[in-house]
Amino acid sequence: MRISAMFERLRGEGRPALIAYITAGDPSPERTPALAAALERGGVDLVELGVPFSDPIADGPVIQSASERALSAGTTLQIVLEVAEQIRRHSDIPLLLFSYLNPVLRYGVEALAHDAVKAGVDGVLLTDLTVEEAGHTVPVLRNAGLDTIFLASPTSTPRRLELVARHSSGFVYLVSRTGVTGERESLSGSLEALVSNMRKATSLPLAAGFGISTPGQAAQVGRMADGVVVGSAFVRIIEQNLTGAGMEAKIESFARGLSTALKGVNV
Repeated sequence: MRISAMFERLRGEGRPALIAYITAGDPSPERTPALAAALERGGVDLVELGVPFSDPIADGPVIQSASERALSAGTTLQIVLEVAEQIRRHSDIPLLLFSYLNPVLRYGVEALAHDAVKAGVDGVLLTDLTVEEAGHTVPVLRNAGLDTIFLASPTSTPRRLELVARHSSGFVYLVSRTGVTGERESLSGSLEALVSNMRKATSLPLAAGFGISTPGQAAQVGRMADGVVVGSAFVRIIEQNLTGAGMEAKIESFARGLSTALKGVNV
């Protein structure tokens, strides 16, 4: 399993993982593999490939706009898998498919599990699949060899944390604050308690995201968690450079700043 092996390697290096989210197909499916390569050159350890969706209720305006651009470019779940396959031809970086449930149900869970593994995807996070309703989906994905990642938030009850731990593999994604995705000037004070409570429920690595947009914030989260997830800040760089040739260079540079900030913070 690439995801578990990555966390184990980084634990030995004494640093948290840098996890980057981008919306696959933004600004075009043809551009996404180059953006993933730029992220990896900049020090990203795992790439989340977001599946564009027409009703992204958990996402803020930056990622909503990215979904609109990707859908306008003709991106479908099938094309996202083709993009993953292209990335895998040149890289062994762990890839996580980040999707709402609806596109997966339309594609078919068993078909997705088979095709995702074939494309080189390592795990799946279905953002609106609740742990209470995951009993039928998780075994299909796991039996195919995919990790299943679930979300825990500051408002999760102890029972919910237990279910998240039971259904998750690879790592647990901690939502550092309630609300939608997006950059924030300051971090939520509830993350430390969430990390503590989740560690009581599982020995899996914990990665925290939502609102992290600067090297300083990344380092702050990296002192508590095993991984730091940055999404909207990367997507905004894409949005700001749609007509320029320097998109990949700016993505790589920003990733390198975050990666540098994380070196040695949770030894």
